Amino acid sequence: MKDAIQKADVLIEALQWIREFRDKTTVIKLGGSVMEDHTAMGHLLLDVVFMETVGMRPVIVHGGGAAISRAMADAGLTPRFVQGRRYTDGDALRIVEQILGYQVNERLAAKIEELGGRARPLNFRTTNVLFGQRIGLEDENGQTVELGHVGQVTRVDVDTIHSLCSEGVVPVIPSLCLDEDGGGKLNVNADTAATTVAQQLAAEKLVFLSDVNGVRRDRNDPETLLDTLTVEQAEELIRSGAIESGMIPKVQACLETVKQNVRKIHIIDGRLRHSLLLEIYTSRGIGTEIMNRPFRPNT
Repeated sequence: MKDAIQKADVLIEALQWIREFRDKTTVIKLGGSVMEDHTAMGHLLLDVVFMETVGMRPVIVHGGGAAISRAMADAGLTPRFVQGRRYTDGDALRIVEQILGYQVNERLAAKIEELGGRARPLNFRTTNVLFGQRIGLEDENGQTVELGHVGQVTRVDVDTIHSLCSEGVVPVIPSLCLDEDGGGKLNVNADTAATTVAQQLAAEKLVFLSDVNGVRRDRNDPETLLDTLTVEQAEELIRSGAIESGMIPKVQACLETVKQNVRKIHIIDGRLRHSLLLEIYTSRGIGTEIMNRPFRPNT
């Protein structure tokens, strides 16, 4: 009986958040090592089905770096990086499109359907919803360094996404876009694609699934997790060096997003079983929440 009552208490705790986030859009970015863990992905996608079932509007944006790297190795192609960014030539783009745009994208949607939800893969052979432009980098002399078929998202087909969400369908979007200048298909960084989707959808939340438990004062110590950060606090942690290395661009993307239309950004460990539900439907959460206010409000 005690166990049953505890389960009821959990449901009651979740109730306030279920009511709060009903009909609100949450963009979920999948990528990195989490996507290589099939057990973790199963739990995460089941969380997505739960979210949609109780009235939220989840939207998935995903990458697929490890699967792409394996496919390139099988094809005898050596990955090329320029200033830490993957260079995408014609051969690489064809592999990215096939693996990321079709295989991974359609497998994620199929898994959601298998778990009892409804999902739609949004890729170049179904319905593309991301549009953008080619980008490059600058070298130390201020000269443009080309990255090949690499772009950034500038426009999102929000009408198609909202229409699917209103029908109870989870949109599943790969980090690829069409060049609006007629330059064809472009490979896009999944983090920046997710932030643009969240901004243009005016999402309630953007959730980054990581292989760490969030932002830490000491990146090597999980016990130093910061469960809530304001924009000012996060900027100070970057300046002080507490946030460093690969976490810097992710946090900077979060800060830019909360300055736009998105209320809250979450960085959580996607390997933890049901991490999405624990972060969204409990009062404390299990990761780092970045927002403009210094506490987790009920409204």
